[in-house]
Amino acid sequence: MRTAPLAVDGRPVATTVVADTYLARLRGMLGRTPLPEAMFLVPCASVHGVGMRTSLDVAFVAPDGEVLGTGVLRPYAFLGAPRGTRAVLEAPTGSFARWGLTTGARLARPDTSPLHA
Repeated sequence: MRTAPLAVDGRPVATTVVADTYLARLRGMLGRTPLPEAMFLVPCASVHGVGMRTSLDVAFVAPDGEVLGTGVLRPYAFLGAPRGTRAVLEAPTGSFARWGLTTGARLARPDTSPLHA
């Protein structure tokens, strides 16, 4: 898996692990110690917490990088995505509050191209 810088509304906030293969998306954050700063799952339209021991912040992302919704994924729970979701960003709980990531924010690389393009 590769990594990419993450910017929220043009502000660099973290380095993400990009899960862009079936197996990488299937594993997600499961069994990672310590957790990465963030994980970007693309393409992805829903997430589950099966096997997880901790909750995660989750953002549902449109093709242009707009955050369509956010939530907290609890262990063994499932979160479906809003219509138009192309990717999902996961991070340790509390990360989104520190980064100012809310619905309507834009996720991008510092070079301004969409993270998932």
